[in-house]
Amino acid sequence: MYRLVVVLTSLWLLASSALAASTTAPQKLQDLYFGETLFYAFQDEWFDAITRLDGELALHYQLDQPQLDSLYPHLGLAEFAVGDFELAYRMHQRAGRAISAVINGNVAEEVRNEAIYRLARIYLQKAQPLNALHALERISGTVSEVLRDDLAFLHAQVLMANGRDAEAVPILQELEDVKSLTGFAGYNLGIALLRLGEEQQGRKHLNLSGQLASDSSMSLAIRDKANLVLGDRLLGEKDFDEAKLALDRVRLEGVFSNRALLGSGWADASAERYEQALVPWTLLAARAVTDLAVQEALLALPYAYGKLGVYSKAALLYGHALQAFGGEIDKLGASIKSIREGRFLAALRREELKQDTNWVVKLRELPEAPETYYLLDLMASHDFQESLRNYLDLEQLRRKLEGWSGDLDAFEELIAQRRAYYQPLLPEIDNTFRLLDSQMRLRLEQRERIEQRLQSMLVAPQPDYLASAEERISLERLDLLEQAVSSGSTDILDGSDERIERLKGVLIWNIRTEYDQRLTDAHHNLQDLSLDIELLQQQYDSFVRVRQAATQSYQGYDDSIRRQRIRIAAALEKVQPLMARQGHLLEVLAVNELSQRRERLEEFQVKARFAMADSFDRAARNKEQREDVQ
Repeated sequence: MYRLVVVLTSLWLLASSALAASTTAPQKLQDLYFGETLFYAFQDEWFDAITRLDGELALHYQLDQPQLDSLYPHLGLAEFAVGDFELAYRMHQRAGRAISAVINGNVAEEVRNEAIYRLARIYLQKAQPLNALHALERISGTVSEVLRDDLAFLHAQVLMANGRDAEAVPILQELEDVKSLTGFAGYNLGIALLRLGEEQQGRKHLNLSGQLASDSSMSLAIRDKANLVLGDRLLGEKDFDEAKLALDRVRLEGVFSNRALLGSGWADASAERYEQALVPWTLLAARAVTDLAVQEALLALPYAYGKLGVYSKAALLYGHALQAFGGEIDKLGASIKSIREGRFLAALRREELKQDTNWVVKLRELPEAPETYYLLDLMASHDFQESLRNYLDLEQLRRKLEGWSGDLDAFEELIAQRRAYYQPLLPEIDNTFRLLDSQMRLRLEQRERIEQRLQSMLVAPQPDYLASAEERISLERLDLLEQAVSSGSTDILDGSDERIERLKGVLIWNIRTEYDQRLTDAHHNLQDLSLDIELLQQQYDSFVRVRQAATQSYQGYDDSIRRQRIRIAAALEKVQPLMARQGHLLEVLAVNELSQRRERLEEFQVKARFAMADSFDRAARNKEQREDVQ
């Protein structure tokens, strides 16, 4: 079981790093909303990233011509990102459905195989290795060069998780020289060989993984892990020299350093090299007493001095251990009390801490939350980690729901202000608009008649239609004079009829001979009029749009806001009890863990008291013997 936990820890580290690099920004971003989604995702704000991407994809799928949408060039990446973001937010079911939709769609082999790879990774992280294996068996055809090594390593991981270590060994052997998997392949190969009973080969690969040269933090961590596993195994088999050699290779500043120092000291002590055991134990005893290895070192160090016959030093160190254990027991009691009073959850909800990636470490510096001294050790528990993340996600969701409820209040206030501003203005604006509308309709009808008449004149010329106003007036006056002459009026001079005829002839001559030019000018004037009409139409449309925007800025929102309020209230009714239950579970886990630590320290206290008393007795007897000799 221990070895299986070791393997799964390594798998989780690699899977987490792969997840962080799985979704990358496109080199040329064409959709700003998708860019906003990636902005939130790269800050680990998965909730905001998922909600925005879901909305963007939903709008894209409703378009009649989606290929014209700016998201279309990024559609494949966006559909993959849905699964990645949901996986990062631990929405494994939805992530699986999103990736399955890509697998079952009409996509290229490389895209389909990559989707299957991601689905298998989801199953493995959900501790469903059999489903992961079935998913990987569906891969066929072309696999992208970038994915090939990661896919092979995932296949080996899945086989090991299913207990098929013999099949995983040849795959891992081929991956040992892959640079991106340096250390990881060798470490898992060593574990697989040990589980198959091939001790020498398994130790060989763990030893190689424990000596790899790299500056990568991940590679250094797996190197330390390999040395620790190898050292613990050799220590259990009483191969103390080789065990110490492996344990001493663990970095002093690494996360496994405390356990390595403790094991190194026991390797020397088990070989009765107590003076050498003092070196790692002395170094370890000076570290934070909250660590389990440090607490054990506080007892191991005086034990070594006792074996060396330095009983007075041993007694003093036992006394120091008793004092340290007593302080930690009091601190643990205060922590348990603080947790039961709700301060622990309040400390976890401190928003300013979340701005720092090391916020968990900073929790230890809060003087008003003594329980946080043990938070890092508590978070080593997978159940505690999951419970903590669920609680923080629920707290984030609660804050967002309350924030959205406040946003609705702001929207209502904004709508009320718009209504108060526009409603008094609209009646006068509507009157002006109706006057403009009637005038515009009249002018459009006039222009339409003129255009029709000009079009008919192209077929049947009508020169009289193009006479100017002065020419029409002159012709009417001449017609009146002509009527007066014919009626024998005495006011008309003799010979006037000839003059009238001559003037009429001149006017008619001008009208008919200039007909073509006048018709051309009339068409040009009609085109100029069309431009004016078009400008008028634009102003008219602009007014209509502004009028509609003004009314739509405060009308029709009441029902929508009411529905959203109901949905938010319903969501809050679900979130609040869930958050209370999750917080209680978190507190129970923390209290149980701290209670176990307190019980362990109390046992250490009892051992330290007896050992201190024994050391004092031995020191006193030695002193008496020396005095007798003198």
